[in-house]
Amino acid sequence: MTQKILFVVTSTDKFGTTGEPTGMHYEEMTTPYYYFKERGLDVDFASRDGGETPLDPGSIETDAQSVVEFKEDKSALNKLHNAKKTSQVSADDYIGVYLPGGHGTMWDLPDDDNLKTLLEMFWAQGKPVGAVCHGPAGLVKVTDQNGDPIVKGRTVNCFTDAEEKHIEKDGDMPFLLETRLKELGGRFENAGIFETCSVRDGQLVTGQNPPSALGVAEKIYDALKELSLLDKQAA
Repeated sequence: MTQKILFVVTSTDKFGTTGEPTGMHYEEMTTPYYYFKERGLDVDFASRDGGETPLDPGSIETDAQSVVEFKEDKSALNKLHNAKKTSQVSADDYIGVYLPGGHGTMWDLPDDDNLKTLLEMFWAQGKPVGAVCHGPAGLVKVTDQNGDPIVKGRTVNCFTDAEEKHIEKDGDMPFLLETRLKELGGRFENAGIFETCSVRDGQLVTGQNPPSALGVAEKIYDALKELSLLDKQAA
């Protein structure tokens, strides 16, 4: 049976109180998707509400090869837009979990109790937990077996406060993600504005922005190998 990784995506299609359309960032999903597929792993999608996955309009029109390929991939599109609900999936069925970003994640991932439970299961089972850009919003309430935030004392990364200010969205956010991760005890490591940065601390893998998604996927795969979670044919 093909081993699988779970991608948890946003269900939010509106940007806070502004009503501006938002959703999942395409390239942050598609690049890791094909990275894992090319290594013999399968991908399932889940979200708070399940079903159709809203897309960040600014991420749709791009010449990124993985996005171009995904938009022609009928099987992949069908899975993305028929996502399972986070209440309907179990960590037992996957070897790792990955949270792509997009501003939509800031509104639904932190308050999805089913996602919190799910991520805590992945963590307790010693499986990689990865996220990029705004995806780490899904980690802010997740705790380990001792009740501590999983980011506490660990190297972590996300879309930086400086990047949020640069695109003039800092005033519209429910909270600033970098600030919150630091408040939770995360050791924040980042590069310059829109520069590539991905970090791994044991099971935890995080990245700064869309160009960092590949690095996150690579580090998740490294973790899978080091934690002996890959079948021999995929290793």
